[in-house]
Amino acid sequence: MIFLACRRAVALAFSLILCALRYWAIRLRGPLSLEQRAEWLQGASRSVLASLGVLYHVEGAPPSRGVVVSNHLGYLDIAIFSAAMKCFFVAKIEINKWPYFGEAARSGGSLFIDRSSLASAEQVAAEMTERLTLPVPILFFPESTSSDGTSVLRFHSRLFEPAIRVQAPVTAASIRYVLADGVEERELCWFGDDGFLPHLWKTLGTAGFIAELRFGESRIYPHRRVAANQTREEIVAMRNGSLAGVASGT
Repeated sequence: MIFLACRRAVALAFSLILCALRYWAIRLRGPLSLEQRAEWLQGASRSVLASLGVLYHVEGAPPSRGVVVSNHLGYLDIAIFSAAMKCFFVAKIEINKWPYFGEAARSGGSLFIDRSSLASAEQVAAEMTERLTLPVPILFFPESTSSDGTSVLRFHSRLFEPAIRVQAPVTAASIRYVLADGVEERELCWFGDDGFLPHLWKTLGTAGFIAELRFGESRIYPHRRVAANQTREEIVAMRNGSLAGVASGT
């Protein structure tokens, strides 16, 4: 485990440096559009997953517009989803201050929300409304926190409102971690009071990890609470089901 973790840590460091260099090489040609930021984040995420030896499988078609909502298991979700599809994320404002990763999130076009501030929520909702005209979906985690994967927490409905207002499609998506030798999913979930660096070190030393993504059908909903309840039910069903006809990527 220690050797594997050290080898992956070195690979991850080189990958992060190369991602930053690629971003600034593109940035020197001029300002990046929001679509270009999403494309850069997708390439960076694929590079990071490759350095970690993480594989992902996808069932269903990732949407090209609207809103995507998913259960949330930890920071790995962001790299996995953005590797599978170009998208913008709505992230908690604390991530904006993280070394390197905060800058990477900003470079990729993420929106940051202070969930304790109504003004922040209204500002993010306004920015989401503007971006819903773009051919890049917006992904957020309605649980508002990550879990240990044993259940899907209650969905908060506030961020569904921009999609409801402009009648943009909403797509439910689920993520699951599958570990070798029957190891429980919760061993890779980042939740509660776990420190980031100790958890990352454990992740680097975990072999045989695959992420499974499932995308449902895109739907237009009449009310944000209806959207929150029905997408949660759909994600619970997807998490309880098995993958069939899987396409894979790395």
